[in-house]
Amino acid sequence: MRIERWISTLPLRWRSLVRRGRVERDLDDEIHDHLESQIEELVARGLEPAEAERIVRDRFGHVDLAKERCRETRHMDFVDALLQDLRYAARTLRRNRGFAATTILTLALGIGANTAVFSLVDGILLSRLPYPDPERLIGINATYPNGAFAALRDDIRSMDVAVYAEGHRFTMQSGGDPISVSGARVSAELFSILGVPPALGRWPRAGEDGSPRDRVIVLSHALWSAEFRGDPAIVGRSVAIDGIAHEVIGVMPPGFTFPSSRTEVWVPLGLDPTNAPRYWAGDFMPAIGRLRPGATRAQALGELKLFQPRVVQLFPWRMPPTWNQDLAVVPLQEAVVGSVRSRLMILIASVGLILAIACANVANLSLSRAATREREIAVRTAIGASPARIARQLLTECLTLAAAGAVVGVVFGTQALAMLKRVLPADTPRLHEAQLNWRVLAFTAALSIAAGCVSGVAPVLHALRLRVRSSIEAGGRGGGRSVAVSLRVVLTVAQIACAVLLVITAGLLARSLWTLSTIDTGFRTGGVTVARISPTMAVCGAPERCVAFYRAFEERIRSAAGVQGAALVNTLPLTGAIAKRSFELEGFTPTSPNAAPLFWLNVVTPDYFSVLNIRIDSGRAFARRDLDGAPVAIVTATTAERFWPGENPVGQHVRFVGERAWREVVGVASDVRGYDLSRSVPEFIAGVVYVPHSLTGTMEDGRIPVDMTLVLRTPIDANSVAAMIRNAARESGGEIALGAITSMESLRSDAMAAPSATTSLLAAMALLGVSLGCIGVYGVLSFLVSRRTRDFGVRLALGAQPRDVFWLVIKEAAILCFGGIAIGIGGAMLVGRWLQSELHGVSPTDPVTYAGVAIAVAIVTLIASYAPTRRAMRVDPLIVIRED
Repeated sequence: MRIERWISTLPLRWRSLVRRGRVERDLDDEIHDHLESQIEELVARGLEPAEAERIVRDRFGHVDLAKERCRETRHMDFVDALLQDLRYAARTLRRNRGFAATTILTLALGIGANTAVFSLVDGILLSRLPYPDPERLIGINATYPNGAFAALRDDIRSMDVAVYAEGHRFTMQSGGDPISVSGARVSAELFSILGVPPALGRWPRAGEDGSPRDRVIVLSHALWSAEFRGDPAIVGRSVAIDGIAHEVIGVMPPGFTFPSSRTEVWVPLGLDPTNAPRYWAGDFMPAIGRLRPGATRAQALGELKLFQPRVVQLFPWRMPPTWNQDLAVVPLQEAVVGSVRSRLMILIASVGLILAIACANVANLSLSRAATREREIAVRTAIGASPARIARQLLTECLTLAAAGAVVGVVFGTQALAMLKRVLPADTPRLHEAQLNWRVLAFTAALSIAAGCVSGVAPVLHALRLRVRSSIEAGGRGGGRSVAVSLRVVLTVAQIACAVLLVITAGLLARSLWTLSTIDTGFRTGGVTVARISPTMAVCGAPERCVAFYRAFEERIRSAAGVQGAALVNTLPLTGAIAKRSFELEGFTPTSPNAAPLFWLNVVTPDYFSVLNIRIDSGRAFARRDLDGAPVAIVTATTAERFWPGENPVGQHVRFVGERAWREVVGVASDVRGYDLSRSVPEFIAGVVYVPHSLTGTMEDGRIPVDMTLVLRTPIDANSVAAMIRNAARESGGEIALGAITSMESLRSDAMAAPSATTSLLAAMALLGVSLGCIGVYGVLSFLVSRRTRDFGVRLALGAQPRDVFWLVIKEAAILCFGGIAIGIGGAMLVGRWLQSELHGVSPTDPVTYAGVAIAVAIVTLIASYAPTRRAMRVDPLIVIRED
């Protein structure tokens, strides 16, 4: 009964479709009852039954025509025509399996690529964040140290705020061997702002990010499963983080990865105002917020701008005027995925071009097939089929092919999405959320309809321009020739233009990638192995013990078999990790009183420069005597030029803000690509300074660095290196958590992962686009040759040479090729600025790339024209004349 009620709410024509069998039976019964009543009436007047039936049927007319009129009256013509068109399309395509298979495969490639990339775009950019009321979550384009955040939390009324510092390495120990885990220091409000309940336990409470009380941590689901075997009794247990006991208060659910997929533990901030260096000069952390009921982003931004000058006055020193000068409030989703938006837009535009090329190819194939159906279409037109009816039939066939292409494309897209997830960097935000869902399937369905309509336009236009009489007389060999040729030429030129645009984009990214790969980093990468070392607090609880341990440890590593050099550093180049300290410089006057510049602080052992082959431009490197002697420092060449222009920096002095003793600058080191391959330092860093790993080599909070990276020049494999490191640590009297052992070459490859993935994907799409474009060139030239066979035969019969025919066909190919190249280059110049943010050392209008692509595409398309050209040259004039 429910189904019947639902059917009764549908429009009449759709009710007819759903109840088609019943409607047809009812119509038969009505006609039969009408005829029977008429016959009975005549029989009652005295006629014989047979005579009465003949008279009634003569009056009534043909029963099928009467049914057709009834269907039209009941709006059933649309349903019947649709079903008829579908049946006819299925029969026609079944008779042309080669054409159908080629078309379906071509559309499947275009639709599948779009499905895969749209799945990424949907999961990363379009889907709502997996938090309650995500529209109220905002990202704050500013950074705050602990002290500034504490003031922010107390002053802001329009929203609840939280900060986080990701990328920290912690040494965790719970009964067994210590392990190194990646974590984030967060304010207590972070979890309540995001609103995701823990799988076990609870969130940190307000005030639990203070120091030294209430030391608690929250575990990720992955770490809980791997290290604690999913033990639900973990909540309430104590584990050591950097040697200090912390209570496990919660385990987050699977899939919770804020702020990044690498986060394994969340440790509350230590908001200790008594430790001024750490409180005001520690991590400068990004902030997020949740708007309170009734508040808007504009109100939040207004409050933040009013807060900015107030918080500057709270610092123990004067902050530079550029701090947080670009303050802005954006939706949290935009803040999370902003770093990958441009790359995804490049990919979605690229697969859109692939689909356009595929549609043009299908349209060309359909035109080739339409040329053989001219007589059929002309006959149907002659016997009464309207142009609209012909167009609808052709569009139905194209839509049927597109639907089949979409089904195959979804299968292809599923595999392509899995491949994309493997190729893209693992730290791509929200990558795990990209999947095939109903939105993606709806997009695929809409795409297939659009592809079917677009690819069906050309054959429909061709069919509507047919001359019925000439097409019937020519048997499908001559009608509509000029229209077909023009459409095919336009489509092929468009294919080549799209392919050229794709290849130029891929070429620019490839040149950019090559530039990155050939950049002189300023240090050795080959043959260098690195490992992060995290001693337990039993070793590094006191600065003296920590320094003594590292000296003994380094000495044992240096003397180990197979080690050609060894050193320690607190922040390794290309990892994105930065240790910051404000410095005062002798002879340098800040732009405002007490506005000490912020430096990147590298704490190293003396052999660091020799192990990594970092050049010392002037002065000297550190020596062993510097570990216990007067405080010294080394600055980079750019730092020296900036702060002592035209002077000799060796012999100058620098010191930490808050430090009494000055450090003598004993050397100037060449610049290295420390932050990433395109930058030595981020914008907010004024310079780089190296200090020896000693009791005077302090970090933000006045402590010496505990976690250090071991840098080895050795041919030994990673497993042997791990055993050697652990043995050296035990012999040095300490226990360590050993991080991943890798090579500097791997770190360099990781730094190039994102541009390399984008370039590889775009190169694959460019190859596919050029291949489809060449198929289009081959198809249109084959079509032209077949159409002009008589012309070529006559020319050859009248004395023309095969080379003359060769140049005629090559001329046609050149028009297609260079027309498409010109349009493609023009399009590339228009969109080139869009690529600017993804290019390094390459102009978006790089003439070498443009010229190289033009030449390459011209060669490839002319090669594609070889077979049709040879066929034209081999036309036998006798056979052509005999056929005429």
